[in-house]
Amino acid sequence: MYYDSYYWILLVPAMLIALVAQLRVSSTFKRYSKVSGGRGFTGAQAAEAVLRFHGIYDVRIERISGHLSDHYDPRDNVIRLSDSVYGAKSVAAVGVAAHEAGHAVQYAQGYGPIRVRAAIIPLSNIGSQLSIVFIFIGLFLYSQTLFGIGVLLFSLAVAGQLITLPVEFNASRRAIVTLEEGDFLDAEELKGAKKVLSAAAMTYVAALLVSLAQLARFLLAFGGRRRD
Repeated sequence: MYYDSYYWILLVPAMLIALVAQLRVSSTFKRYSKVSGGRGFTGAQAAEAVLRFHGIYDVRIERISGHLSDHYDPRDNVIRLSDSVYGAKSVAAVGVAAHEAGHAVQYAQGYGPIRVRAAIIPLSNIGSQLSIVFIFIGLFLYSQTLFGIGVLLFSLAVAGQLITLPVEFNASRRAIVTLEEGDFLDAEELKGAKKVLSAAAMTYVAALLVSLAQLARFLLAFGGRRRD
């Protein structure tokens, strides 16, 4: 009973918001992937240019398969760009590549939140992987203790998503400022890159909303079980 009502009241609206955010980032990227940058930079060249602008020369740039699977891996100190970004000369590709280079700049300059994120992510991943197991076992055995442990573990996963937000927004801001100051895109192209990165950032916000709704659902159910 608790789960049915909380599911429809809390989780479904958040999931719809997440779906809209995902559709928006896909449509925005598709739109600006058809707009070529006037300077002729590919995604890989744009990432390298952003790194050089900040005096960073030890980060590798590699191509990976997939669509929008782009990321910076601090363990290997490498920026990995997807097929639709690495060799593309579009405004969308330049914006995404610059964003990933922004993460490398964060590490190089000792940006605080990304260090906190790196420290908490291992715990967050454990929480994400084990929380549902404990929650379902707790429900199956009607164990308040196991259910509570599951909720606590899920809270760690949510904390990881929460600290990710300032990291992602800051990387986008660094990317846009660098693209502007380095004259890598003109004014109109820069507006397109901003729209692509803003749409991408909203997917992180939407994902956090889904997790917060799920956490609220668990907490309310946990409170209800304690009263039973």
